[in-house]
Amino acid sequence: MKKITLLTLLITGSLWAQHQHNNPNPGYWQQHADYTMEVAMDVKTYQYTGTQEVVYTNNSPDTLRHVYYHLYNNAFQPGSEMDARLTSIADPDKRMVKSFKRGTETITESRISTLKPNEIGYLKINNLKQDGTAARNTVAGTVLEVILPKPILPGASTTFTLDFEGQVPLQVRRSGRNSSEDVALSMTQWYPKMAEYDFEGWHADPYIGREFHGVWSNFDVKITIDKEYTIGGTGYLQNKNEIGKGYQDEGIKVKHPRKVKTLTWHFVAPMVHDFAWGADDDYIHDKVVADNGTELHFFYKDNKEYNENWKKMQPKTVELLNYFNTNIGVYPYKQYSVVQGGDGGMEYAMCTLITGNRSYGSLVGVTAHEFAHSWFQHVLATNEAKHEWMDEGFTSYISDLAMEAVMPSKEENANPLAGAYSNYFYMAASGKEQPLSTHADRYDQNVLYGISAYSKGEIFLAQLGYLIGEDKLKETIKRFYTDYKFSHPTPNDIKRTAERVSGAHLDWYLTDWTQTTNTIDYGIKEVKANGNTTTITLERIGRMPMPLDIIVAYEDGSQESFYIPLQMMRYEKDNPYPKLKRTVKADWSWAHPTYEFTINRPKSAIKVMAIDPTETMADVNKENNLYTPQNN
Repeated sequence: MKKITLLTLLITGSLWAQHQHNNPNPGYWQQHADYTMEVAMDVKTYQYTGTQEVVYTNNSPDTLRHVYYHLYNNAFQPGSEMDARLTSIADPDKRMVKSFKRGTETITESRISTLKPNEIGYLKINNLKQDGTAARNTVAGTVLEVILPKPILPGASTTFTLDFEGQVPLQVRRSGRNSSEDVALSMTQWYPKMAEYDFEGWHADPYIGREFHGVWSNFDVKITIDKEYTIGGTGYLQNKNEIGKGYQDEGIKVKHPRKVKTLTWHFVAPMVHDFAWGADDDYIHDKVVADNGTELHFFYKDNKEYNENWKKMQPKTVELLNYFNTNIGVYPYKQYSVVQGGDGGMEYAMCTLITGNRSYGSLVGVTAHEFAHSWFQHVLATNEAKHEWMDEGFTSYISDLAMEAVMPSKEENANPLAGAYSNYFYMAASGKEQPLSTHADRYDQNVLYGISAYSKGEIFLAQLGYLIGEDKLKETIKRFYTDYKFSHPTPNDIKRTAERVSGAHLDWYLTDWTQTTNTIDYGIKEVKANGNTTTITLERIGRMPMPLDIIVAYEDGSQESFYIPLQMMRYEKDNPYPKLKRTVKADWSWAHPTYEFTINRPKSAIKVMAIDPTETMADVNKENNLYTPQNN
């Protein structure tokens, strides 16, 4: 196996130094791996062979006697756990099943279950060694367990080498060949990938359908493929002027001799936790350089109906980059690729694979979401199997705001987060909700996973702005990114960041919103006249506590606001309505189900009163939040 070149070492070494984590948690550690891979792809059989070397550093305080690899391709075989889940879940992913009539009955069948031997996916491992010594290993579905001939001591590094053979499955989910849009190769989850080991132990999760957790790594990858194919994906291409294909320096033309049948593409990717690529012999490749020098690459099939949308989307991607850089933190890499492929949209390190035959608005929207993942998953690498709501929810929050910024709605006062709230209220009313602490593979229905991860996770941030103030939320997001980039933050870390920024106590919020299905429901119970004053009685109906903003509008056209802090929060937020007089009332402690306060105006002067008029608090019953004299 060829070793990493001196140039590559210099490149990855300097970038590794720039991108080291600065996680503020005392005693924090994380594992590290350096991958060197050489792969040859046969575009006729969709089979590939490769060699892999991984220099693995054990930064943990533990002695490791086993390591684990993910063999994701093995999921695409009849009888796999992914196949079994498609038949047992009530609402299987429509992309992964097919339906047909048998008499009067509609039969739904897993697409994996009917794959033929030359259509399945697989990864076969041979010649696995640790520091030159053969290592015993066993395969269980999509996980390879390696029994180490030599334990890895704390602080030590070891070198694993192996050969692998793979077959690209028919495109069923994310990865695969010959997608519905005729993209030849969507190469995601395609190589033997080290499982993560962290303070909670090993995360050798089987691939059943959800997303991923990986070791922070440097990649040096050489891919040999038919010369007619163009590759877009993770990493910096090292031999642009040998490859051409729109990568090369301006003014340099590359012409490959007819006798050359293949090209070897050499990529280097520093400090990422995955490596993905797409390839096709009909890709158009466009490049746009953003103001800060980041190269944005676009790879899409030549399709007259959609080419214009792809062209129009490119300057919008620059705007999205600027929005995320401003509102989260600076994107740390100098390249990002939007690649047509896969089966919808899925984020990977320094790239995304998306379906491309879309309307202009849809194309920008999916790019906004997947690009935002670069910050909330590929720089802040939460464990998506356990805390999927942190990645999907935070990504949904910032991408919804970004879309409103770059493609504003034509509706006046449109709320870009309204869809998330609507989805959550639907789930809460269904009686089927599961806590956000549910493992991503353990939701009873796909729809429950989707609403939980994307919508309820999005509301976590939106509602945090209600609790501590929008300015403090913006500061929290930026500090979270700065403090935890290139590490594996947990739910407690976003909570502690918000506490450091605001001074509020927020443990109750993290617990109730993410570890229970407790709902928020406050109501105006009574409005009682007392001469020239009015006594208001509020009630807490739901289990989950919240501080309350209340606005009262009077018959004379004036308004004022009242703020009732939550006692356990030990915090008073800034006035969210600075143009209105605000009165801060006494704290409301959770155990008291009702609360009274007085307004120094007669009841007859009140035109309308509302709890949380912005509806940022996810109160499941809005009807009892509003008081008007004619309705009482």
